[in-house]
Amino acid sequence: MAVHAHPDDESSKGAATYAYYVNRGADVMIVSCTGGERGDVLNESLALRAWAERDMPGLRRVEMAAAQAAVGFDHRWLGYADSGLPENDEPLPANAFAAIPAEISVRPLVHLIRQQKPQVLLTYDEKGGYPHPDHIRCHDISVLAYELAADASYAPELGPAWQVSKLYYDRIFSYQRMQSIYKLVVETDPESPLIQSFTEMKRWMTESPYLATTQIPAGEFFEARDRALLAHASQVSPDSSFFFWPNELQRTAWPFEDYQLIDSKVPLPETVEGSYESDFFTGIEDDGWSSK
Repeated sequence: MAVHAHPDDESSKGAATYAYYVNRGADVMIVSCTGGERGDVLNESLALRAWAERDMPGLRRVEMAAAQAAVGFDHRWLGYADSGLPENDEPLPANAFAAIPAEISVRPLVHLIRQQKPQVLLTYDEKGGYPHPDHIRCHDISVLAYELAADASYAPELGPAWQVSKLYYDRIFSYQRMQSIYKLVVETDPESPLIQSFTEMKRWMTESPYLATTQIPAGEFFEARDRALLAHASQVSPDSSFFFWPNELQRTAWPFEDYQLIDSKVPLPETVEGSYESDFFTGIEDDGWSSK
């Protein structure tokens, strides 16, 4: 189960991984905390602009269904309203997701975990991946639900307690990944215009610790990821930076999507320093891919 703030987040942060596990026979469930109602149109060539201006919530639901079809995961809406991105210390909209205390908004996620019984839970770190209030609140309720779903004394009306085996944070966007791709471009095609695009992207990427513990070999499914991204046409244009790097180049330089193991309730095998886990289900007894 992967918990995301808005529709389209699941496609930019892990879609190839979800396609990889769907292909292997796992049940994969995506949870969207909000409907993305306050999102702006980020694709100037959007064919359905009139629809977006008239009914952004409805359009984003249709886009989400198309992304789901592109990858093959199950999907649930948690039902909260998009908080938007307030500027200049403006208050959050009333009843927006990030304005609701986590101890309240966690309840439907606990219910869903107890109902679906996932073995693995994926979410963002405490900064939300980037400091959008909905992403931060997504982190808050995901980590809290990981704990509370296993506590039989907490809200028994939400279903029998369920212990998720492992908790991961998304670490897909890293300087190290981008640097690996950049080096390959320089080595194989030093005149490539992609070098300039990297230089521009590097302006907002800084050196940071590489925190990933787990590299899922999802390179075969980068095309499924791209189809899912393009399904969110109001948010992602075909000339977006997501598509700067050809997939064959990415598969050669960095054929993974990266995650950080935060907690495990199951014993893990000894690892050699510098090596990475390649499967979320390492240490989890195979029970026929009952992961959600």
